[in-house]
Amino acid sequence: MKMTPIAALLAAATAIPAAAQSWDMPTPYGDATFHTQNVSQFAEDLRTATEGGLDITVHSAGSLFPHGEIKNAVRSGQVQIGEFLLSQISNEDAAYGLDSQPFLATSYEEARSLWDAQKPVISELLAEEGLMPLFSVPWPAQGLYTNGEIEAASDLEGLRFRAYNAQLEEFAALTGAAPVQVEAPDIPQAFATGQVEAMMTSPSTGANSSAWDFVTHYGQVDAWLPKNIIVVNERAFRRLPEETQQAIMEAAEAAEARGWEMSMEETEAKTVELEQNGMTIYAPSDQLREDLQAIGEDMLETLEASASDEAKAILSDYRE
Repeated sequence: MKMTPIAALLAAATAIPAAAQSWDMPTPYGDATFHTQNVSQFAEDLRTATEGGLDITVHSAGSLFPHGEIKNAVRSGQVQIGEFLLSQISNEDAAYGLDSQPFLATSYEEARSLWDAQKPVISELLAEEGLMPLFSVPWPAQGLYTNGEIEAASDLEGLRFRAYNAQLEEFAALTGAAPVQVEAPDIPQAFATGQVEAMMTSPSTGANSSAWDFVTHYGQVDAWLPKNIIVVNERAFRRLPEETQQAIMEAAEAAEARGWEMSMEETEAKTVELEQNGMTIYAPSDQLREDLQAIGEDMLETLEASASDEAKAILSDYRE
């Protein structure tokens, strides 16, 4: 039977596949960082699952937006998806920064329990801004990088101390150090120019920054495990076909599980790398651990005195 012109046009239209979606994803960290490798795999998994229907370009090392602007870039729709350090936005609500409270959660098991308590609360807070969390992955536990062994917190007094969030600024100040905001890609230059003299960060960041070029000692104080979070603009997400939305959620679940495993593997591998490159690895003295734990307790007491109901609910759930 011969088709009418209108029928022919309709048949042709239905034969054209839906246009592929192209998303941009800024992340603050370089390509060698396991977080960046994990989100790159997440993007590749989605290309495969959607047969190219969703193509996410990962812009690493703050090349598209500086770290501090990524969350708002996703919220405003300038990009559809992005990654940032969760505690970087703790000035908006203390609920975001609990994973960076010293000695609140110091192991992967404790970090997982804290995330289980945080996730529903944080999801509601982010939803108010049109954002939806997809997954979160912790850094290895944070340790001390210095020239010479730190035997007590007083040894940090007067040192210019690298900070990456409000909690670390407060922590440094309470030890008598002078906090200086420095992003991860800028660490080597900051030490080379004397902008900073010490830092608290993961063995992953230390090794990726070639810390052995500017400090001699790494103290395994295991102070906290800060998390990165990957968020999506909810409006952009809802515009996608249902099957693509489902593919994102499945890829996110896989990325979170993979990321936690990668983080645990990083802890051992990067600590070994630090030692192989000549750094002295040491366990904290009883005095140093007591000093740092006391600072952590003071910080938590201060936080609880002014924290939001949401932050207090997380702490209550975590402690139970």
